[in-house]
Amino acid sequence: MLPGFYDYLDDTALPIDKLLVPTRLTTFSLVAAGQASSYETGGAASGSHLPRCRSFLRTLAARGFEVCVIDTAAGLFGITSDILACSDAVVIPQQAEPLGVRSVPKMLEGLGRIRVLNPRMNVLGVLLTMVQNDLAESREAATALRQLLPQEITFQTMIPRDSIFVRASAKGLPVGVMEDGSGAQAVFDSLLMEIQTKLEKSNTLT
Repeated sequence: MLPGFYDYLDDTALPIDKLLVPTRLTTFSLVAAGQASSYETGGAASGSHLPRCRSFLRTLAARGFEVCVIDTAAGLFGITSDILACSDAVVIPQQAEPLGVRSVPKMLEGLGRIRVLNPRMNVLGVLLTMVQNDLAESREAATALRQLLPQEITFQTMIPRDSIFVRASAKGLPVGVMEDGSGAQAVFDSLLMEIQTKLEKSNTLT
């Protein structure tokens, strides 16, 4: 396994260069989750890793990276809480399922408490995922969420439940390079445009 983010949290002597994995795109690099014990145990209490999370983001910014996207574990505790406490923006993925929709208000309430520590954090919105248009319960859950939340806090783009994501993941490939991946790629292009618009409106990138 590659050294990664959790190793950086545990080892103050680990240089950022050891974490960066280049890709075919010169403007895009990856950082693995890592091998440190925090990855397996779910991390320590909220606040324990906040200084290192800030150091990670500051170091990347100093290296010229303009955007850092971090895929966190679900919930608002431990390391996830620390990452949010030093982030400029957050996207909330939410499966289009009845039980999941009911948890969204509590999630937004928790994010409100984190904004006390990080007032600049902008909640870009709730992103509906695993939407099954052929399943009534999934359609109804998506409709219920849109009725529950203000229009500006829900993304118009929805991520469908599609076998191509499983197949692409098994091959370790982006969906866009799959032979039948143009439709899925178009969905993510739409999401990217929405995120850019929301960031520009909130002046997050300035």
